[in-house]
Amino acid sequence: MSEGLLIAAAVEAGEAAHGAPTAFGFLTAPMFIGLAMLTVIAIMIWKKVPGAIGRALDSKIAVIRDQLDEAETLRKEAEALKAEYEKKSKAVDKDRKALMERAQHEADEIIAKAKTDAEALIARRTRMAEDKIAAEERSAVEQLRATAADAAAKAAARLIAERQDPATDAQIVNRAIGEIAAR
Repeated sequence: MSEGLLIAAAVEAGEAAHGAPTAFGFLTAPMFIGLAMLTVIAIMIWKKVPGAIGRALDSKIAVIRDQLDEAETLRKEAEALKAEYEKKSKAVDKDRKALMERAQHEADEIIAKAKTDAEALIARRTRMAEDKIAAEERSAVEQLRATAADAAAKAAARLIAERQDPATDAQIVNRAIGEIAAR
């Protein structure tokens, strides 16, 4: 165990004597990293990388600005189209209402005309039926009169034939002559 302690003590003593690792006797690890960074930055400046990055960013900004302008233009066009279609929609609603009112008015007129035409047709057919009935009544009355006159003539002829004798005939003839002379 004493040997292990001796080695550990020797390692600690060596580290204390040598310190941290260095390059060229003065460059430590942090200094080396800093020098490398300065070298990279100097090369980037010498090759004008910041300007290239700036130009790339400027071109991206310009593209984005153009896209925003185009989007704004499209938005304005969309709003204009929306307003136009809203106007057309309102006009269509007005036209639809006017068309519905006109159609309702025409339908009411057609119904009224059909009603008056139906009433006129009914009245005309009623008159035709009444005229036909009146004609049938006249025909029946004339037929009845003709039948009655015929029956009366036959009855009168039979009565005359039954009651007529030569003396009655002479008396009727004398009366008729007297009436003619009196005139």
